[in-house]
Amino acid sequence: MRFLSKSLSVAVAAAISIPAFAQQPMEEVVVTATKRAESIQDVPLSVSVVSGEVIERAEVRDLIDLQSVVPSLRVPQFQNSIQTNFVIRGFGNGANNPGIEPSVAVFVDGVYFSRSQARISDLPNIQQIEVLKGPQSTLYGKNASAGVISVTTKAPEFESNGSVEVGFGNYNQKSLRAFYTGPLSDSVAFSLSGSSLERDGYFDNVPTNTTFNDRDRWSTRADFLAELSETSELRVIFDYDEIDEVCCGTANLVNGPAGGALSALSVVPGEAYVPEDAFNFRHYGNFDTINRGENKGITVDYKTSFGDVDVRSITAYRDSYFNQPAGDVDFTAADAIGNSTGETEIKTFTQEIRVSGQSGNVDWLLGGFYFDESIDFENSIEFGAQWRNYINLLVGGGDIVAGDAATSGFEALLGYAPGTFFADGDGVIETATQDNESYSVFGQMTFPLSDKTDFTVGLNYLNDDKNITLTQENNDVFSKLDIRGADGVTALTNLAYTGGFAAAGIPAITAIPPEAVPGYIQTVAATVGAIAPTDANPFVGLEALQFLPQLLGVPNPSEPGTSTDSKTTYTASLSHAYSDDLNVYLTYGTGFKGTSWNLSRDSRPTMGERDSLAASGFGLPNNLTLGTRLAGPEEATTLELGVKYSADWGTLNAAIFEQSIEGFQSNAFLGTGFVLTNAGKQSTKGIEVDLMVQATEALTLAVSGTFLDPIYDDFTGAQLNGQPADFTGLTPAGIHKRSISAVATYNFVVAGMNGFLQADYQYDSAVDINGGGDLALNNLALEERGFRQREVSMVNASFGLTRGNWNLRVWGRNLTDDQWLITWFPAVAQTGSLTGYPNQPRTYGASLRYKF
Repeated sequence: MRFLSKSLSVAVAAAISIPAFAQQPMEEVVVTATKRAESIQDVPLSVSVVSGEVIERAEVRDLIDLQSVVPSLRVPQFQNSIQTNFVIRGFGNGANNPGIEPSVAVFVDGVYFSRSQARISDLPNIQQIEVLKGPQSTLYGKNASAGVISVTTKAPEFESNGSVEVGFGNYNQKSLRAFYTGPLSDSVAFSLSGSSLERDGYFDNVPTNTTFNDRDRWSTRADFLAELSETSELRVIFDYDEIDEVCCGTANLVNGPAGGALSALSVVPGEAYVPEDAFNFRHYGNFDTINRGENKGITVDYKTSFGDVDVRSITAYRDSYFNQPAGDVDFTAADAIGNSTGETEIKTFTQEIRVSGQSGNVDWLLGGFYFDESIDFENSIEFGAQWRNYINLLVGGGDIVAGDAATSGFEALLGYAPGTFFADGDGVIETATQDNESYSVFGQMTFPLSDKTDFTVGLNYLNDDKNITLTQENNDVFSKLDIRGADGVTALTNLAYTGGFAAAGIPAITAIPPEAVPGYIQTVAATVGAIAPTDANPFVGLEALQFLPQLLGVPNPSEPGTSTDSKTTYTASLSHAYSDDLNVYLTYGTGFKGTSWNLSRDSRPTMGERDSLAASGFGLPNNLTLGTRLAGPEEATTLELGVKYSADWGTLNAAIFEQSIEGFQSNAFLGTGFVLTNAGKQSTKGIEVDLMVQATEALTLAVSGTFLDPIYDDFTGAQLNGQPADFTGLTPAGIHKRSISAVATYNFVVAGMNGFLQADYQYDSAVDINGGGDLALNNLALEERGFRQREVSMVNASFGLTRGNWNLRVWGRNLTDDQWLITWFPAVAQTGSLTGYPNQPRTYGASLRYKF
């Protein structure tokens, strides 16, 4: 508490000591993410608001770009167009596995968007975006254990107006936007909008002479507003969007032992990738990785009033589909991993009803939320034409003939036809489903304790049920072998019969007299039986080549594939207005997110599940590895002390907080798949400051900063180099301790034209990209090459002129061409090699809009 009090004193002193600039009063900012319209200065929580004007001027085209103007929000993009992760105050997950719901909830016009693939379209006609920090479960029915991003669009108008905009930029960028709104009758208004964006990629794919990381997406939206009476209105929204892109380009960061083999097999002679150069922007894929997706939905928003009581119902249906028909996941110019495909369809239905009003001097809100979601997921990976040659090079230490002799010899010992192992087209297909049904009831009340002090309390009860299935088709013969078991015994036995153990005094069976064969066979069996399960088995080293071990399906007699979670979360807040300009609040809140299932090939049985099945006589597949099926619920808490000060010159909002998540759901990539597990506890202490100054009538300055001190209080179940590890006491990776955003806007008039100049700056302090600290050998290898940490220092700017109905805007993002790595990961089937995703380089362009 001493830490909180000291920081509050600093914030209050700073607010009081800032001079009054005697300029025009700033326009009041109203937020709605608290389920009622309130001034941002009166809301007792930390919230950042970005207006539609700032978004437009900054060329923020989707939620990925939003992080440049919100310091506590980070949105990394991973291996394809829809794999993004929203992170607030260092907490966030949900990418790379459809079974993981995000800790940061995204709502568009009050509708919950349950997965990242539903959120990456071009932003529609934005009113504003609000980012609420910390758990928000009291007023949100679904999974807001780390924060909320609330997007509000502009409603249709009864006065006809519209616009058409065309834009051009580097990398051959072309964009088109159109919007129209107006009346259909005296009581019904509508709006229609559409947009398209095309751009070449900034990665050159050398083998195919194409580009990666392009943009090819379009969207359309129809919005209807009906004024049913003086107290009732109905809004219906239809939306549809598509993407068809090639993504995402990679760079080799550490060139491991497999690099030579891949270069020898490359379609680009002698070059599988540019080794250990993170920012050459030259990708080496022997075919393009295709990302296609579509989102569609309908929202029905009904509002009415009965006296002083307001009622609102939001009903929505959404269908989100993603397809990757081609994916080169070895990220090299060799046809080693032939293709990885993926297909995901997520259908959601949501219904929210809330009633709010005032009884005497008490403000109150009651609500209910229902969520029904179905997920169908299919993922495959298959070997390419050079896979066997690649294996032979590895086995033979660079000598493909020696490697082939060993591979063919092992096939023969097991009685398989030549070419059976590591065959072109072999691989696995995983199919998963998840049905999720949940409901919650929530309420919040604000009691005035005096004319200056309010007490707010809220409760939310959530029940969450999930039911999953997971199956696999595996025709990779080699990965099915039980090398330490029956197949090892067979190979060793046949090796002994052919004289392979002659040095141990066991001759070939052909050298044994017929009458001695029975005793000879017993000797071989005893010898082989003792050797096969141990590391003395000469074939054990081949286990490293079993990249696709078999999967134990769900449900099974020991694992029904169901989870049921329920939790009551709450918030309590005390706020005091020292004056009309200065408010202070203290808030304690909790949040919750239900169980997440691993819907991937790395969904592995626990030891208890395996042993229970074995004891019951259930037939277990060979080469079965152990792991986790799921990550249990996340439970979040936050204690926040904040101050909000407003004056004619501007505003200062500051908060100091301590936030933690028990059971944070960690999803670690190990080279062929993801391991999902719970961290015991992850916490962070921090300070957030938002300062906005109307320096002159023409110049507005805004500076925001987030300063964090994150730690794993308990994480004994971490994964490091494919083995269990203890991260307790370490700093979580990817969480910048200092993040600062600054925006300056200058408005002017020149030659009869209204103009503006806007610049924004984003800074993130250096941080390890992946976890483990110095315990991780990969971190040490990357540090030697200068790739271990990420530090961001990005400048964006725009300039605009308006004359009559015409508007010209010139923009640039990452103008200094700052370079950093979004993330890195172990290269697929390339032990010792590490691959990374560099950030987007400088982009710039211009647009011309005509309003009518």
